[in-house]
Amino acid sequence: MSIKDEVAVVTGGTRGLGKAIAMKLANAGGKVVIMGTNQERGEQVLQELTAIVGEGNSAFYQVDVSNQESVDEAIKSIIEKFGKVDILVNNAGITQDQLLIKMTEKNWDDVMAINVKSCYNLCHALVRSMMKARKGKIINISSVVGLTGNPGQVNYAASKGAMIAFTKALAKELAVRNICVNCVAPGFIQSDMTEALNETQKEAILRQIPMGRMGDANNVADAVLFLAGPSSDYITGHVLTVDGGMTTY
Repeated sequence: MSIKDEVAVVTGGTRGLGKAIAMKLANAGGKVVIMGTNQERGEQVLQELTAIVGEGNSAFYQVDVSNQESVDEAIKSIIEKFGKVDILVNNAGITQDQLLIKMTEKNWDDVMAINVKSCYNLCHALVRSMMKARKGKIINISSVVGLTGNPGQVNYAASKGAMIAFTKALAKELAVRNICVNCVAPGFIQSDMTEALNETQKEAILRQIPMGRMGDANNVADAVLFLAGPSSDYITGHVLTVDGGMTTY
């Protein structure tokens, strides 16, 4: 599946899912811009991207995606450098898990700022240029927790549910301009966090997954590439679960 010469912006693109998505888009021919907060990781991933797409066809921006002014400045610079943005992947996210009775206001506000406000900031900064071009793909990385809930994660679940609602509403606003807005909702994906779990915890997780195994970052990246590419041109407002059968919506 090719997105040759399309310009993609991936937030939270310096590690984990974000890095896998960025690499997948680059290998499909895209010019890839990653955003993150860690300069060292960002420069390392940029070197890897450059090895795939060639000098000048990728970039790293150190951005606080919860800050509208920082996002606006970065997007302005990206459009000046590349001339356009065709694909936006809102992947930046954090967790601050805690039972509600112990959850602080800061726990709530931080998760909402990074997981939800970042979507507003990036979309608000980019939508006008996409509308003028009468084309674009916006892909928001939510979670099955936004569909099912999870104890100890009321802030995270609320933020991921908000991303889904945001996706559906924005899809209806932008459909007339040929801009597709969709959501990917991963389930349990192998990561440093899941590797740290003990065997009892892993077995409890696997019992929730009909396929009996966790996914990996490339499973999610493949879903993003499909939604970013031409094969999904008549799909918008959709939530694509990548969860081994955990949800049946």
